[in-house]
Amino acid sequence: MKLGIMQPYFMPYIGYWQLMAAVDKYVVYDDVNYIKGGWVSRNNILLNGEKHLFTIILKGASPNKLFDEVEIGDDFKKFRKMLESAYKKAPYYDQVMFILEDIFNYEQRDLGHFMMHQFQCVLNYLDIHTELILSSTLKKDNSLRGKEKVKHICHLLGADTYYNAIGGQELYDKADFKNEGINLSFIETKQVEYKQFSNPFISGLSMIDVLMFNSPQQVRTLLNAYNLI
Repeated sequence: MKLGIMQPYFMPYIGYWQLMAAVDKYVVYDDVNYIKGGWVSRNNILLNGEKHLFTIILKGASPNKLFDEVEIGDDFKKFRKMLESAYKKAPYYDQVMFILEDIFNYEQRDLGHFMMHQFQCVLNYLDIHTELILSSTLKKDNSLRGKEKVKHICHLLGADTYYNAIGGQELYDKADFKNEGINLSFIETKQVEYKQFSNPFISGLSMIDVLMFNSPQQVRTLLNAYNLI
């Protein structure tokens, strides 16, 4: 069984979704410390032909709190207007906004439940059947840290294969995982390109951009554009 474990982000770049789509089970790591200054609540979209940063308002965000202790504080009104301005003429605008409205209006606002619901909405739209698991619901040894906790979760869920983002090469050693019966691989995103109106292609944007310009079938093809290292 292939397993992925990552902290939750709001509509992250395509590489995050490649990891999620590549595994059988995916743990939304919501009971670890919130990452301040990272990409949890912000990303880029295409606006007027240029990369444009958006930020979602959070309540109680602090590195001294766990992800599930931080809440979404945004009503998304300004963000809706921004998306309309950016993507109204995109081929899949109506379909994607329908999904986003479901996400924006979700009643549970803590980052764990809110982000997992977000992931499930998009996976359902793409007909991808990865099982999502909220880390805080697992009966595990929370005294463990770092790679030891990751290996513990792998054993707990019966995973013999663990996939991580390419940046994890600096944190995790294949031989170390192999000694505990876990095959470790890293997902490296290939060059992904698609038509964005008539503009020169801008890469590395939020998954929102990918969804706006591609059908579910096309998105699934893009999600397979990676090297397994």
